[in-house]
Amino acid sequence: MIIKNNAIVADDWAVLRLNEQDSAESAMIPEGRVIVPLQVWLKHRDVLQKRAEIGVWLASDERPETLKEDIGKFSVIAIDFPKFSDGRGYSIAYNLRARCGYAGELRAIGDVLRDQLFYMQRVGFDAFVPRPDRSIEDALKGLTDFSEVYQTSINSKLPLFRRVQRKGNTAANAA
Repeated sequence: MIIKNNAIVADDWAVLRLNEQDSAESAMIPEGRVIVPLQVWLKHRDVLQKRAEIGVWLASDERPETLKEDIGKFSVIAIDFPKFSDGRGYSIAYNLRARCGYAGELRAIGDVLRDQLFYMQRVGFDAFVPRPDRSIEDALKGLTDFSEVYQTSINSKLPLFRRVQRKGNTAANAA
């Protein structure tokens, strides 16, 4: 199960993770809907781009611009959070949406906790795979932890002061 578009849904995608002894060249890519590491995509691009549905995931130290030419080929792009305190995935997500123009499913995988979901959504994530040792129902509530935001972001293009209509000072308006 995953959180996608603010609901808990079944997940029919497999995430391919390589072991230390595996290499991108020798990776065995299963049939069906699979999200492959960026390095596997780069090594097997010619074969993988012929598949109807393929996804790719980026590690926190990889650049989203690497996918710019292929961005429309992916049904899903995932970003791996190796640990809760590693925030590089937020920048990767923002850049995929704002600079690379990715409009498909953007999924957070790895060490994903409830506390992060609200902010992940702000930078463009629309699907989340919470850590398996945590309640997915509780994580879903993290998307609504705050009712208002001040700054602009991917999911809110105007700052608060542009979204709120204020009544002016009647004495100042009369002058």
